Amino acid sequence: MSTELKFESRDAASAAAAARIAGLVNAQLDRDYRASFVVGGGSTPARCFEFLSGYALAWEDIQVVLTDERWVPNNHKDSNERLVRETLLQDEAIAGTVLSVYQSDLSADERCDSLQEQLKNTRFAIVMAGMGTDGHFASLFPDADSLEAGLKPDSRRYYIPVRTSASPHPRVSMTLGAMLHSDEILLLFFGEEKLAVYEQAKAGNKNFPVAALLEQQAVPVVLYWAP
Repeated sequence: MSTELKFESRDAASAAAAARIAGLVNAQLDRDYRASFVVGGGSTPARCFEFLSGYALAWEDIQVVLTDERWVPNNHKDSNERLVRETLLQDEAIAGTVLSVYQSDLSADERCDSLQEQLKNTRFAIVMAGMGTDGHFASLFPDADSLEAGLKPDSRRYYIPVRTSASPHPRVSMTLGAMLHSDEILLLFFGEEKLAVYEQAKAGNKNFPVAALLEQQAVPVVLYWAP
C-alpha cells in the first residue's frame, strides 16, 4: 500500500516532504492540541529538516521522536538527536522538543523499557523514515540480532535494542509495530541504487527488511525520491 512521488532534485523532494510533515502535524494539533511525529537520522533528512524548521507551527506543543539512535551521548558526532537539534529545532521550530533515547544511567535494554512507559498510547502524526542500500529502515538491519521482533507489525513494543555488524555502536530502534501507530509513513531516500532496492522489496524480496514495511496494509506509505 504505497504511493510513489518522484522529484527532479533532492531539494524539491526534501521541500515536499517537509510540507507534508508540517500539514499532518498541524492537523494533529487541531485535533489534539499536542502532536508527536517521528524522524530518522543520517545525512538524507537534513535538508528536509531545514525546510521544516521554517514552518510557523505551534512548536511548543510538538514532540519529535526518533526512529532509531546509536547508543552514544546526544552531543556525540554520530547522535541522531544531535542532528535533529542542529538542523530541525532551529528558527521557527526552536521551541520544539525531542524525546531523548540515550540515557547515560541506563542500559539500552533498560531504556527501551522506560520509553515504553513514556510513549504509552502515543499516536504519531507521521513517521518519516529512510532506507539503506541493504534495505534497512530505522535500525532494522538485515543482520540485526533482533530483526524478527522489530519487523512484527503487531508488536506492542515501541523500541528494541539492536546489535548489527553495520554499526560500531549498539543501537536502539523503533519497531515496525510502533511506526504503525501513525497516520502515514513517509519514506525519504535518494539515488538509483536505493530505488532498485526499493523496487525489489516492493516485489516481495524479503532479504530487504523494508519489504515488511511495504507489504503491511495498516498505514499508507508514501515514497519521496529524487536521483
